[in-house]
Amino acid sequence: MKFTGILMIAAVATSFSVTRAQTTSDALTIRKTTDFAITGDGTANAWNTTEWIVLEKRRGAANYRTRAKMLYSETGVYALFHNEDAVITSTLDEDFTDLWKEDVVEIFLWPDETYPLYFEYELSPLNRELAILVPNINGHYLGWRPWHYEGGRRTRHATYILRTQDGTPRAWIAECFIPYTLLRPLANVPPSSGTQWRANLYRLDHDHQSTAWSWKPVQKDSHDYQQFGTILFE
Repeated sequence: MKFTGILMIAAVATSFSVTRAQTTSDALTIRKTTDFAITGDGTANAWNTTEWIVLEKRRGAANYRTRAKMLYSETGVYALFHNEDAVITSTLDEDFTDLWKEDVVEIFLWPDETYPLYFEYELSPLNRELAILVPNINGHYLGWRPWHYEGGRRTRHATYILRTQDGTPRAWIAECFIPYTLLRPLANVPPSSGTQWRANLYRLDHDHQSTAWSWKPVQKDSHDYQQFGTILFE
């Protein structure tokens, strides 16, 4: 069954013209760290070793600032988002639901450009997650949930809402760890020093109308994988 699946993916990939990675000089370098606990508030000392990435607004009216950080270790990739927000729109209290219809942050990882196959991860203010593998066939895509999503294959994630003295939200923080074991059998995993992956970071907010931010600009939506940026593992 595995052999048949690999042949099918290989056959599909031959019909695609994939944009190659940016040069090393254009890549975002992410630093290596030892593994640390996920708390949701981003206070781990490891985060002080790297700088914020500013996500640019691509549509919508909200003027919130959105920032993110990334790190990696021997076992997986870490991400941290700081999202200014005066109205938290988050009611979906179950994992693997349509989280993108409410406030959410998204991470897209494309380790191997040979195939139009990438990993999508979403996290909501209620700490609900969506983790799927996405085959994107000529713009047609639908995610596949992980099998045996347990033990060392599970992500670690937490969120935290910052409030003013009167209790009004002013921002929410999302922190997560994506283990390499969850990304297998994708090629180019795990990374080593000098490895490059394509990737993008997003945020969606739904105060009164949808507002979207992204690290790298996209033409249509978050699944414009050919527009992904490049991350370089230090």
